[in-house]
Amino acid sequence: QPWLVVPDFTHHAHSASLSAVAVNNRYVVTGSRDETIQIYDMKKKIEHGALLQHNGTITCLEFYGTAHLLSGAEDGLICIWNTKRWECLKSIKAHKGHVTSLSIHPSGKLALSVGTDKTLRTWNLVEGRSAFIKNLKQNAHIIKWSPDGERYVTVTTNKVDIYRLDTASITGTITTEKRVSSLRFITDSILAIAGDDEIIRFYSCDSQKCLCEFKAHENRIKDIYSFEKEGQHVIVTASSDGYIKMWNLDLNKIKDVPSLLCEVNTKARLTCLAVWLDRASEMKENSDKAATSSQANEDEKSSIVRKNKVFWTDKSDKTVKRKRKITPEKQKLEAPLQKKKKKWNSSA
Repeated sequence: QPWLVVPDFTHHAHSASLSAVAVNNRYVVTGSRDETIQIYDMKKKIEHGALLQHNGTITCLEFYGTAHLLSGAEDGLICIWNTKRWECLKSIKAHKGHVTSLSIHPSGKLALSVGTDKTLRTWNLVEGRSAFIKNLKQNAHIIKWSPDGERYVTVTTNKVDIYRLDTASITGTITTEKRVSSLRFITDSILAIAGDDEIIRFYSCDSQKCLCEFKAHENRIKDIYSFEKEGQHVIVTASSDGYIKMWNLDLNKIKDVPSLLCEVNTKARLTCLAVWLDRASEMKENSDKAATSSQANEDEKSSIVRKNKVFWTDKSDKTVKRKRKITPEKQKLEAPLQKKKKKWNSSA
């Protein structure tokens, strides 16, 4: 059955083009060239506030669970945010140049970042410090962990290097004809790669061979996203031509071209994309198996049917008066992903 995509919530919050977007179970955050991060509460469908810690274009945003957000920008900083009070727990001078991309390990204990100083840096998020620095031959503009956390990939122009976590060494390289604009792990061993053209390609991380390729758009693809809904694997693509398309992917027939579920012309110059899933129905189904939080109970009351919200951002230059700003206060540095601090006793 074909799906239908309709506008549900629209807001012109930034004074410059948008450069990053991230979602968790409740919030959508967007980063822009106007150096701000805007927060939206998707349960209430309202603007929630703004984060003003960075001086430079926001280049990357990523949530970890429901409690933390990491942001990176052209000022070289990585900021760790508490998403309950929206306070900046720690601001790290991560790179000498811009931070171009970051990715959090599924365990939440490690993060990787790349920047324009030709380095790949590993961060200990438990202690909030640098753990390892690897020099790269060129500037990488994308880094991504696999879902199982056993491997990660870096992208340098048109080259995708695949690393294993246990050895921290390259196990294979995928080279495309054009610059890679976005990639996504479909499974632990299959990558979906979009370049500066209209083609989506699926690659095996083990053999580095192309499993399938298909023309998805009439113009270059800017971003790609994936999610699973009731056992159905869905790929979402956004293009410079203004179209968002959703594709049904059969993992058992990975060499077959995915079928188009729906498409919508946003009539905007799209830059990035994310999908927000309302998990209320899943929480209801699993409530007899595990205790749900008060927020989950609110989710159940607000909706019984799980909804899919596709978020896209464009180059709109409309400036609006913001309702409320959340300006982070300087705080004593805390370990972001653990409540109790470790006490270290040193002896002479």
